[in-house]
This record gives sequence, C-alpha cells and structure tokens, in this order.
Amino acid sequence: MNTVLIKNAKIVNEGKIVEGDVLIENEFIVEIAESISPKSVDCKIIDAEGNYLIPGAIDDQVHFREPGLTHKGDIASESRAAVAGGITSFIEQPNTVPNAVTQEILEEKYQIAARTSFANYSFMMGGTNDNLDEILKTNPKNVAGIKLFLGSSTGNMLVDNQETLEKIFSSTKMLIAVHCEDEATIKANLERYKLQFGEDIPVEFHHLIRSEEACYLSSSKAIALARKTGARLHIFHLSTAKEMELFTNKIPLEEKQITAEVCVHHLWFSDEDYKTKGNLIKWNPAVKTASDRSALWEALLDDRIDVIATDHAPHTLEEKQQSYLKAPSGGPLVQHAVVAMFEANHQGKISVEKIVEKMCHNPAKIFKIEKRGFIKEGYYADLVIVNPSMPWNVTKENILYKCGWSPFEGYSFKSRITHTFVNGELVYQNFKVKETPVGQRLLFDR
Repeated sequence: MNTVLIKNAKIVNEGKIVEGDVLIENEFIVEIAESISPKSVDCKIIDAEGNYLIPGAIDDQVHFREPGLTHKGDIASESRAAVAGGITSFIEQPNTVPNAVTQEILEEKYQIAARTSFANYSFMMGGTNDNLDEILKTNPKNVAGIKLFLGSSTGNMLVDNQETLEKIFSSTKMLIAVHCEDEATIKANLERYKLQFGEDIPVEFHHLIRSEEACYLSSSKAIALARKTGARLHIFHLSTAKEMELFTNKIPLEEKQITAEVCVHHLWFSDEDYKTKGNLIKWNPAVKTASDRSALWEALLDDRIDVIATDHAPHTLEEKQQSYLKAPSGGPLVQHAVVAMFEANHQGKISVEKIVEKMCHNPAKIFKIEKRGFIKEGYYADLVIVNPSMPWNVTKENILYKCGWSPFEGYSFKSRITHTFVNGELVYQNFKVKETPVGQRLLFDR
C-alpha cells in the first residue's frame, strides 16, 4: 500500500485555512485531522510546517498540441510542466491536427493521454458548422464538454452559421464552452491597420485589432443565445471591462447557467507590456488595457468571474519571433500559473482561499468533476504543497515546456511549489518530475 502522511500543513479548503494533517492511502485522502499518527512503518511522512496544502489546480483550458503540432508541445511534455506547476488535472481543447470533431479522433487523444499524461485529463469535443451528429454522440460522463470557436481558430473550427449555432445550443445538455471574438469586427480592424502600416503592423496594436468591441459583440450574442435556448454556457478567457456587465454574482455558482473564466495572462499583463514582451504576449483574445485588467480583477473577486485558467498554448520561439502578422497567438503558462496567483497574493490582490476557490473548487463544480478539486476524505489525493516564502527565478534551465520559453522568464517568484501529488502518487518534488505518468481520465457526475 502507498501511504503518505502530510503533517503540520496549512490546509486550504472551502474558504478556510486550518492547520492539520492529511493521510493518503493509495489514490485517496482517507483522513484529515488536527494530528494523525503514522499507521505503519513504511508510511512516508512529509512535514509541511509553514506551507500551504491546496487541492491540485484544475485547468479548464489548455492546448497541449497533440496530435499534429507536437513540435510545439505534446501531452507528455506539457502535463509534466503542469504538475510541476501544481496543476493536477486539465481539460484540453479540440483545435489539434486533425481537429477533434469526430468521436473517433476524440477517443484517439484519450488513448494517447492514457499512456503519457502526468496529470489527470479530459478532452473537449469540437463543434463545426457541420458536425452536429457527432456532437450529439458525446458521452457526458467522460467528456468535459463541447468547445465552439466563435472567432477564427485552427482548421475548420470557426462556427459562424447562426442556424447551426442555435441547433447546437438547443440540442445538447452538455456544457458548451466558447471562444468569443467577432470575426467581422476583427477583419475590418485589421484592414484599417494594414492601410496604415502595410504588412508591418506593430504588435502594440494587437488589442485594438482584436478589440473590446469584437469581444463584447461575440460574448453578448452567445449569452443571448444561451438564454434563449437554455444552454449551459461557459465563456473562456474574458479580457475586457465591458464584458463584465454580462455576468452576475447574485446567484450561487451551482445555479448559474452562464459561467465565466479569466486567464492568468489577462490578470498579469497589460497593453503596456507589448513594448518589452512583443509577440510573447500575443494571445487571442488580446491582452487589453490596465483598466480592463483592473475590471477583471474586480469581477473575479466579487464572483462575477468564476474560474482562473491558463489557455496554455505553446509555440516555438522561432514562430513567435516572426513579424506580428506571421507570429501565432498563444503562450505557455501551466508551470507558472499557480505561483503567479500566489505572487498576486503577496501583492495583496487576492487571498489564498480565493485562489483555491477559483483554480480548484470552481472548475470541479462547473464541470461536475467526480471527487477532485477539494481536500476531502474519500476524494482523490490530488494535492499540492506551496511554500509561500521560497523565492526562485524562472530561467531557461528550469522551464519544462517543450517550446523552452516562458513570458515569465527572468521573473523571481516569492512562492514555490515543493510537492505535487496526482492520485496519491508524489509526482513532483523541488524541480524534479517522477518519470512515470499516473494521470487518469476525469469522470463527470452528470
């Protein structure tokens, strides 16, 4: 039997921090108490005094690039980086190559993850203008949800047919997650800047091309359609102050039919950072202004926004170093997301309890993930120990992404993840990942 006893931890769970011990047997948490004695001589004891013990973070939006784009990243490399960053479960998006828009392609991704994933995994089924039959075959028990791109993306995944969209929204009870940017607005903005700069548009204009209006127009339409059809809607990576008026904190999360996510980069960077970071912070939706960022923080803290995620989307440095129009959008984040939020805690922006609510509890609630996202007896032992005062620098040598770079390179974080457990296995300790993948397929209580 694999038995681990974590002693003297500051256990963070459901809005409280309590000092105590947690006993793990095999895959599960079996006891939580003020003090627990080891039950056998071969019980591994970890003294976590002065450190936080949090549930493993659940990242509801990643792009791990397998199959088809594995020069940028793959399920093995990016899930290794995730567990090093305290993310023990991920939900991956369908815009791989080929796009995961049939049940057969979707299942192939699950089979790859079963062999190679260091973290627990689920994959979203992708929607297109012509695959409703395939969407309706999706099993709600073992697939996280349906993903729709309402702004351009990789391959044939832009869903811009209004009739199709309405059919999808009204035909499935599954959670529908959407990328909201209005394509026509973006195209018109782009043409305007091309007239001014030709092919040499500076990256500083990215947030004006993929503008506030493009985001608001698309997300407000998606919400109107969800209200009309009764669909269960989750809006990914919100980036503007204006969109915040679309969401409510007047009802408990469990009763919300429309939920919202913000990503780490939209909480961290602003358009002022394009000068120094350039294409490294070119994301879709774009990083917007400092006042947009302030509004996102406000909505996160007052519960209009429900989840913090990463939209982890690696590209090679060579790809990113091209001109603005040629450089792809997206960046790697899973290894640094949790410590970035702990940095915000050091800055007085967010409590540790709130970080856990938004990165662990709420993704589990929104997707109805079975037995994960909380520190509870009978739950899987997906656990992370965070030392809040152990500074470290992000360097090329300790970046685990296959692409080998990070927008945080050179930054010194005050907090460090010292241990990560996935399904009761200690998979990461002080910059070293255990080389045996132990991730399991996420299951859903619905």
